[in-house]
Amino acid sequence: MPNLTVDDRTVEVPSGTRLTLAIEQAGIEIGHRCGGKARCTTCRVVFHEGEPSGLTRAEYVRLREAGLLETHRLSCQHVVTHDMRLETVMTMQNQQWSDAGPALDDAVVPEAQWFDRSTLEAETTV
Repeated sequence: MPNLTVDDRTVEVPSGTRLTLAIEQAGIEIGHRCGGKARCTTCRVVFHEGEPSGLTRAEYVRLREAGLLETHRLSCQHVVTHDMRLETVMTMQNQQWSDAGPALDDAVVPEAQWFDRSTLEAETTV
């Protein structure tokens, strides 16, 4: 099972676990105000090791629109398949929310299909 280190907490999670859910398993109440559908960017993280190479189309579009494409990733759009080390940006505690957001599906929504960034960039320049 892969190790996930998030905000200096390390947990072992089953491979294939949605990253946002794995972060919650580490005891961190990361934001997912849109219910994990890549609409709000409250689940964004900064990777220090093990950053996934692919992006979903939804993640690419949202991060590009928010000006965060170079620095952040959306945890709702990934699953844990290998060791990762990252930090969260928006949590229930640091945003003073009464809850982190609606319950998440176990699977990535919209249905996960990952692409090279160059493929997604080529689509937007056409």
